[in-house]
Amino acid sequence: MANERKAIGLLLKNNPGALSRISGLFCRRNFNIDSITSSATTDPAVTRVTITIHDDETVLRQLMLQTARLEDVIEVFFLEPEHTLQRELLLVKLSATVNNRSELREIAAIYKAKIIDLTPESMVFELTGAPQKIDAFLAMLEGYTILEMCRTGITAMERGPVRVHNRKPAETLRPEPEILE
Repeated sequence: MANERKAIGLLLKNNPGALSRISGLFCRRNFNIDSITSSATTDPAVTRVTITIHDDETVLRQLMLQTARLEDVIEVFFLEPEHTLQRELLLVKLSATVNNRSELREIAAIYKAKIIDLTPESMVFELTGAPQKIDAFLAMLEGYTILEMCRTGITAMERGPVRVHNRKPAETLRPEPEILE
């Protein structure tokens, strides 16, 4: 289905500019990134990246093949929703008045959002959870005035056993090419 959000994971060599080369590939190939997150792993030589896109399976496979060819890429893998823990963070600032403040608190309580700032004119909520939870919370806020909003994008991890990069050094997963003299 083309409208479904799909996530892929990448393990990259922790080299300067690696993430820039990944986003450059997307740009050159006209892929639209919904979100991209990058983080350290337990191995300082490896960076983990989660990318989400809205596209069909054919485009996703093409994207994964092209990404895997980049020099800094150790591994590319599809993050199947049923086998993956996916989370993101939302910060949203809403216009708040004496009349709607209690309604907003009730909505926040249902979704377990935290109120992290309160002024006479606004409220800021923090919510962490699965992307569907974030989407549902925002849908409930449609009748209110959103002043500002930011989402981190999805970060994801597979359920079950440890990924191979956590057991082997990065250089053993994809060795550097030998230089012949």
